Amino acid sequence: MARSLNRAGQFNWSVPERFNIGVDCCDKWADGSGRVALIHEDAGGRFTHWTFDELKHRSNRLANLWQRSGVRRGDRIAICLSQCPLVAIAHLAAYKIGALVVPLFTLFGPDALRFRLADSGAVAIVTDDVGAAKIDDIRSSLPSLQRLWWTESDRGAWRSIWAQLDAQRSDFQPIPTASEDPAIIIYTSGTTGKPKGALHAHRVLLGHLPGVEMSHDWFPQKHDRIWTPADWAWIGGLLDVLLPALHHGVTVVSHRFSKFTAEGAYALMERHQVRNVFLPPTALKLMRTIPNPRERWKLKLRSVASGGESLGTELLDWGRQALGVTINEFYGQTECNMVLSSCSSVFEPRPGAIGKAVAGHDVSVVDDSGNEVSAGMVGNIAIRAPDPVMFLGYWHNDEATKDKFRGNYLITGDLGIEDEEGFFRFVGRNDDVITSAGYRVGPGPIEDCILRHPAVQFAAVVGVPDDMRTEIVKAFVVLKEGYQPDDELTASIQTLVKTRLAAHEYPRAVCYVESLPMTATGKIVRRALREHDGSQKRW
Repeated sequence: MARSLNRAGQFNWSVPERFNIGVDCCDKWADGSGRVALIHEDAGGRFTHWTFDELKHRSNRLANLWQRSGVRRGDRIAICLSQCPLVAIAHLAAYKIGALVVPLFTLFGPDALRFRLADSGAVAIVTDDVGAAKIDDIRSSLPSLQRLWWTESDRGAWRSIWAQLDAQRSDFQPIPTASEDPAIIIYTSGTTGKPKGALHAHRVLLGHLPGVEMSHDWFPQKHDRIWTPADWAWIGGLLDVLLPALHHGVTVVSHRFSKFTAEGAYALMERHQVRNVFLPPTALKLMRTIPNPRERWKLKLRSVASGGESLGTELLDWGRQALGVTINEFYGQTECNMVLSSCSSVFEPRPGAIGKAVAGHDVSVVDDSGNEVSAGMVGNIAIRAPDPVMFLGYWHNDEATKDKFRGNYLITGDLGIEDEEGFFRFVGRNDDVITSAGYRVGPGPIEDCILRHPAVQFAAVVGVPDDMRTEIVKAFVVLKEGYQPDDELTASIQTLVKTRLAAHEYPRAVCYVESLPMTATGKIVRRALREHDGSQKRW
């Protein structure tokens, strides 16, 4: 196993040749003791306890089902569900048979789903009735997707996964995967073109452990219980919370709000005696609007971790006063996650900094050629390869993988500064990825979607500052002749993106212009759009 950082600061990697996430996160704890793995609260407020023994039996049954249905080692299985036990069961079963999981966000529209399912060549999917309706709309364009399982009763090509499980054996011999064998494809937004599938090996879980332990002040400790509002389809929910907690035998609270509210979050943490929580900055900002939460709810928080955006001094001060803990910031990205972190029990967080290098990860600031720069100089935040948490590459995209590296360094795409004491500060993106409410959104797919609107001739998308969400998506639109801008047209464009692409990617602001700023080679000058003051209509 990966030996983790201890309080004395001693650390070394020990990644075994053979390693399987499904076995590590489940079977090793399924000893008949009834150790609780998940506490799931459904939308109606009912909650159930799931033991590691139950997860093992269910995942074994599903592994048998999938193998008997023809799913083979190396095949891709898509999971499109909100937080619930079936998500964990499906992950564990897929890893046990040597298949690759493709997590899909439930708010994705048909276009976003079609691309990811087609690009990955997924042969199977697990979803609910909402997801099935979207898949029915696009299935004719997905010839590889032949095995359809959902949470309802059998209907047409869809098979009830729960009914099918009951007919399977509960014993299964997991495939002995290597730690370097591929396990997960998580799609990440880029600045141009389509999303890219970050392919991770089974070792990615081991690579996450030091960052998780550090950001939660020496996780796990006795009575720890963890929850996050972040969806398990994203790397933040899956590999910052669910899988590391199961690795350590720590109970995970499973619940996904249909709409996140601060009151709901506080009440949930009180109800389930949550001790550890990963809260994206936007969630923290919403929770900050509630005065004196510890007077209204009996919270038992021991650690709060946050990542995705820099918090700043005010949020850190609020956390100490309102939550009774020092919020630990961490940093990473889908391709190479949790490589920087704060750890309040070891060092005092520095306002404006996003932490220090996590043990086991060689993080530097380098120039565009991959050369380290001096302390205090702005450069690219980069991680030296090899690293257990680093991706294997982009799925079927060798050119993009090559572009991600400068020599032995993976370039994150973020600009930063490292000071003399090893604290890193985030300066900004050196590309056009938009960070909104914790999601990283690429402009390309949004622009493509907007261009499908019959009234739109040209479109460009950028992120603009927002107090609550860090950035919001803003679209600049050139209309076709005969169309005039009005509120109805704006709502129509927004609805198109919400329904066809993803609900979290729609443009909250739409600006109608007569032309777009272009370079001599026809590329959009996004910097000019970000600096737009509302008066200029053409360039």
